This record gives sequence, C-alpha cells and structure tokens, in this order.
Amino acid sequence: VQLQASGGGLVQPGGSLRLSCATSGRIFSGNVIGWYRQAPGKQRELVATITSGGSTVYAGSVKDRFTISRDNAKNTVYLQMNSLKPEDTAVYLCNVVLDNGYVRFLWGQGTLVTVSS
Repeated sequence: VQLQASGGGLVQPGGSLRLSCATSGRIFSGNVIGWYRQAPGKQRELVATITSGGSTVYAGSVKDRFTISRDNAKNTVYLQMNSLKPEDTAVYLCNVVLDNGYVRFLWGQGTLVTVSS
C-alpha cells in the first residue's frame, strides 16, 4: 500500500476524530494529497485536498467541520473531523490526486469511521 490511512473508529454524533495518511517521502513530496470517503451503497467522493504548498479545498458537505493538514517532516496528511454527523459514516481513504482529477495509486483498505449513538 503506497498510502496508509488510519485513525478511524466509532464516535458519537457531534464528536471528533483525527485521521492520518502516511506515506513515503518520495510520494509525499510535491504531490497533492486527497482524502476520499465511500459510504455503504454510495460512490466514492472527494472530501478534501491539500497541495504541497498547503492550499486546501473541501467538499461543501464538510467545509467548516473538517480540516486537512500536512506534516512534511513526517510525510503525513491529517484530516481533523469535528461536529461529526451520522452521514459522515464511511470508509475514508487517501491517495495522490493527479492534475486530471484521477488518483495515482490503487486504493488501499482505508479506515472506517462510524458516527452513531
């Protein structure tokens, strides 16, 4: 697996989680990294992206609740998720985002986030 997502779990509505996406320096450096999610029975959707310079873009459904960041020293991208809702329940995955919008690598297993009381 080229990028390893971790940090998922069970959280109550309104709670918070921080996901991590770790990779090698060769992959991390200079690339746009994106967090995606796939809920049961639904298509995979892009949640947020971050460029090598730190510029970010968010899906409307998570804006103002989620924050993407990167630690260049650790070759890791984070997704801080606050005010979680049941509809945020999904497998969260990360990948390198290419200029054409496609991703660079085959998908890993991701990390499951379940928001439920």
